Amino acid sequence: MHATIRRYDAIDQTRTTELVKKAENTLLPSLGKLPGFKDYYLIEAGNGAFSSVCIFDTAEHAEESSRVVSAWVREEKLQTALPNAPITGGTVVVHNTREFATA
Repeated sequence: MHATIRRYDAIDQTRTTELVKKAENTLLPSLGKLPGFKDYYLIEAGNGAFSSVCIFDTAEHAEESSRVVSAWVREEKLQTALPNAPITGGTVVVHNTREFATA
């Protein structure tokens, strides 16, 4: 399993609602179609900062997600809303998922 973490600082705070809506409506469906896709999380950290976490089966799958996200930022004209996008990624070495019982 491989994770890619992006932290976006100095986001134009007048565009956070737009960013969240576009991520949900256009980015997430694109990521979900990629091979090896497992999970995507977008976290609002406050003060103009967001983080995202993508989980994929392999490093190669995660690398493709970076290309998809870069194209999405350009296509949605979010370059000024997301001025900084440092990326960290690596192999997940510890993981646990809680199984929820269904009634």
